[in-house]
Amino acid sequence: MRRRPISRTWTGAALLGAVAAVAPLLVPPPAAADGVVVGGEPVRAEDSPWAVALTSRDRFGGSRAGQFCGGVVVAPTKVATVAHCLSAEVLGTGTGRPADLKVVAGRTRLSGAGGQEVPVAGSWVNPEYDPVTNAGDLAVLTLASPLPQSYVLPLAGRGDPAYRPGTAAAVYGWGDTTGFGTYAYGLRSARVRVLPDETCARAYVSGEGGLYDPVTMLCAGEPEGGRDACQGDSGGPLVAQGKLIGLVSWGNGCGEPGSPGVYTRVAAALPQ
Repeated sequence: MRRRPISRTWTGAALLGAVAAVAPLLVPPPAAADGVVVGGEPVRAEDSPWAVALTSRDRFGGSRAGQFCGGVVVAPTKVATVAHCLSAEVLGTGTGRPADLKVVAGRTRLSGAGGQEVPVAGSWVNPEYDPVTNAGDLAVLTLASPLPQSYVLPLAGRGDPAYRPGTAAAVYGWGDTTGFGTYAYGLRSARVRVLPDETCARAYVSGEGGLYDPVTMLCAGEPEGGRDACQGDSGGPLVAQGKLIGLVSWGNGCGEPGSPGVYTRVAAALPQ
């Protein structure tokens, strides 16, 4: 369940409606989803508390706390992730989320202690999400109890300079670190750059796996490859200038030259 394709725009009120009630917006098992950070380095959860793991031990086993996707804290009781992380294909259920679905926050090493495991009380999946094109790949989880306000990562709105091509960014996750199923136990981050939309448009022109849409998607990586998200990182944050700009959505391979990562563009889900 890794970075997939997306298409046209969805209603900007979607994320706003899911989050606004609790916070202002202005300010293989063990992993089923694509996306471990390739070419990255270990980081501490204390330094990036907004990066959280989605877990289900019933579905993915006890190793690595059942981690299968990533997410990001956007309000004390709200975690943004991607829609395909909550699909029946990934969760193995046609009746909704697993009963033991939790968000692990503030824990660097999944097999370790510390941090919090917070049950998920509710979920919203973008009704305009298209699993074929990956358009509108966005979901929001509601937590059973709030996380500290200090865990909340601000969102970059439309026109924010953090979206400019060439901007330094970082992607976070517990996913595959090699592209060959070497899953991380500790949180990792890879330094990438925001790339021009044309770069991803050229890379995915065939439409296999999806077509790049600059309205709802964001292109990031390195032209020469080597640093990228991978299996298990889906839904994790892409951060630039201290703000959330994207969510790991789809791509072709992990860190391969000419195949940048494609992210859900956060600004597309915010009101104009």
